[in-house]
Formats: sequence, C-alpha cells, structure tokens
Amino acid sequence: MSKQTTSYYVPSQSHWPIVGAIGLFLIAVGAGTMVQQMSTEQSSGGWILSLGVIIIIGMMIGWFNDVIREADQGLYSAQMDRSFRQGMSWFIFSEVMFFFAFFGALFYVRTISVPWLGGSSNNEMTGQVLWPEFEAIWPLITTPSGDTTQAMGWKGLPLINTVILLTSSITLHFAHKGLEDNKRKQLTILLAITALLGLSFLFFQAEEYVEAYREMGLTLSAGVYGNTFFLLTGFHGLHVTIGTIMLFIMLGRVIKGHFTPQRHFAFQATSWYWHFVDVVWLGLFFFVYIL
Repeated sequence: MSKQTTSYYVPSQSHWPIVGAIGLFLIAVGAGTMVQQMSTEQSSGGWILSLGVIIIIGMMIGWFNDVIREADQGLYSAQMDRSFRQGMSWFIFSEVMFFFAFFGALFYVRTISVPWLGGSSNNEMTGQVLWPEFEAIWPLITTPSGDTTQAMGWKGLPLINTVILLTSSITLHFAHKGLEDNKRKQLTILLAITALLGLSFLFFQAEEYVEAYREMGLTLSAGVYGNTFFLLTGFHGLHVTIGTIMLFIMLGRVIKGHFTPQRHFAFQATSWYWHFVDVVWLGLFFFVYIL
C-alpha cells in the first residue's frame, strides 16, 4: 500500500448514485405490484423486484469496489476517515428518524385514533355516527367493510427471528473483537455465521408473510393493522437485506486479507448498521407483535 496522502481527496463524479436510485425505484414498484398480484397468476411484480435487487447488489459491489481501490491507493487522509465516520453517523441518524415516523404513526393510531373512534374523550356520538359496531381494541382485526383477519402472534416465527438477530449481534461483536485482536480465524468464522444468520432471518420472514397471506388473511388490505404491520416489518426486512449484503461484502474482503486492527472502518460501519437493525427489530417485536 502506498504512503497515505495528507490532502483531502475529492473523488471524481460517479454514476453509482443514479444506478442505486433506479434499483430502489424498481424494488418499490416490483414489491407493490407483487403484493397486488399475489391472488393472481401474474408474476411481473416478482421479476421487477428481482431486477431491482440485482441492480442494488451490483451498485453496492461496484461502489464499494471503487472506495476500496481508492483506499488501497493511499488516497484517503485522516480527515477523509473522519468524513466517512460522520457520514455514516448521519446516515444512521436519518434511519432512526425514518423508523421513528412509522412507530409514531403506529402509536398515534393505537393511542389516539382508535380510542377516539371508540367514543373516548367525550366523543361518543362520533363513534356512533362513523362506525356504530366499532370496538376500541388493538389489534383491529375487523375492517369497516366487515372483513376479518387474524393478528400475528409473537410466538413461532417472530420469536425465532428475534433469537436469530440477537445471536447475530453477538457473533458480529466477537468477530469485530477478533479483528481488533488480529485473530483472523475468529473474525472469518464469526462473520460468516453472522451473514448466514441474516439470510436465515430473511427466509423466516418470507415464510411469515406467506403464512399471513394464505392462512391468516392478514394482508395490506386488512385495515390499519395490516397496513402498519407490513409497513414496519417490510421496511425492516429491506434494511436487513441491505445489511446482509454488506456483511457478505465484508466477508469477501476479510477472506482477501483486507483490514487491519488499526484500519477497518468499512467493517465498523457495517457493524454499526447491523446493530441498529437489530435494535429496531426489538422495538418491532415488542410494539408490533407483543403489545
């Protein structure tokens, strides 16, 4: 590796941001289309979603490769390293606000809208006019049209996924510890286990969605409960997908001999992101599944 420069490196213009935007657009369109087509034999939504995922994976690999090459060329100074840390910190903060908005919507519905519609706070007539048969309970398993669904319990697949993510945080922590102590075998094995646990979570979440749609009648059209359930768990699943891709990229770099105990911010940033995803899931498990 060449001697690190003391100047602040400004990279050239990159096409990867627009590629990523296209991939995210296709994921959103494909996911929405696939949900609408689940009761039909059409499959265009799945193909669009798959294309979006492939583009995102390619974007991440290509962009990361550019950054790795620049780092290996010694183009990054200490100031550049601080910029990376600040950027990742602000990115995670924006993700906190992202989920805060959705949790806020859930709390608003449960603590304000539902009691209000049920006649609380001297609003008895409101409930009688809008929905006379309404019962102010959560989860709402009956829609205004009279359709009923089932609430997703916390036992079974949700509990399994909780154990999986908690375990993955532990294995990733000790993988990071192995990197800091220059124990490459410990690092490689535990990081591989963490990445596989991420894949396991996604597999079981897919199984949970299939069960919800086919056996429980819990769909996006199942009123506000179905909406908030799939909105929160779906976006979290997307974040787990991105985090899992990052873990596999880090695993590939570790196998190639990248990172040292002193210089490994890419690994550290991935660790930050994964632990954030785990914390969000604990909130989801408690407020969406248990309460």
